[in-house]
Amino acid sequence: MTPEQYCQEKALQSGSSFYYSFLYLPAEKRRAITALYAFCREVDDVVDECSDEAVARAKLAWWRQEVGAIFNANGEAKPSHPVTKALANVSNSFNLTAERLNQIIDGMEMDLNYNRYADFDTLRHYCYHVASVVGLCSAEIFGYRNPETLRYAEDLGLAFQLTNIIRDVGEDARRDRIYLPQDELARFGVTEEDILNSSETDAFRQLMQFQIERAESYYVRAFAALPAEDRKSQRPGIIMAAIYRSLLTEIKHDGCHVLRQRVSLTPVRKLWIAWTTWMSG
Repeated sequence: MTPEQYCQEKALQSGSSFYYSFLYLPAEKRRAITALYAFCREVDDVVDECSDEAVARAKLAWWRQEVGAIFNANGEAKPSHPVTKALANVSNSFNLTAERLNQIIDGMEMDLNYNRYADFDTLRHYCYHVASVVGLCSAEIFGYRNPETLRYAEDLGLAFQLTNIIRDVGEDARRDRIYLPQDELARFGVTEEDILNSSETDAFRQLMQFQIERAESYYVRAFAALPAEDRKSQRPGIIMAAIYRSLLTEIKHDGCHVLRQRVSLTPVRKLWIAWTTWMSG
């Protein structure tokens, strides 16, 4: 199996909405974005699947070495993992930097340091590393002419992560993680016990409505920053936004029942959204 085939399998196995936004890209860009996505999945899996914190930290340190090997100018060290080999093949063509890849690892490592977030500023710092940096890397792969597109990519990444947090409140709580800001829980009269015990009170639904409105505001903010001349090249991100905004709508219409179930869209619906969004330009 080639490094590119490994990354493709990783993307397919995840069932993520990201896969559907890659379908219409030219082959070279599709290989690059798939390698980036596989990298994110690998380092995220370290934290999610490793019960021993010391082992998780050691594995993340190893991934930092792999990132270093991608950009090792003198060629003494070479990446050994299929994902980093795939990234090494595309990093120069698409301006993927060691700094940004390490920032993504920094974000994953935050999950080893914190399982609660005091306020939105603290949460936004986390979201920047695990999602906005991914958005910036993606924008480089998709291509842009106007630097304002990077502001769009940063805000869109934040919107995606806020959507993930909303969708996964119950799932995260079962791993003793609460990403909803603590001061906002207090403002709406929701306790940690309500979330950990899957108690969907009226106060909880009001809290989630607030979270949905904020996520939606970041989608609006992102698209307000997207220059017209880069809209075509950035269509994969636009497809992702269409899928994720549809998910937000589903959660809202379902009554914000995110503590006991995980709301999702079917693959057929994601494919339909992807195709119609691509065709609309």
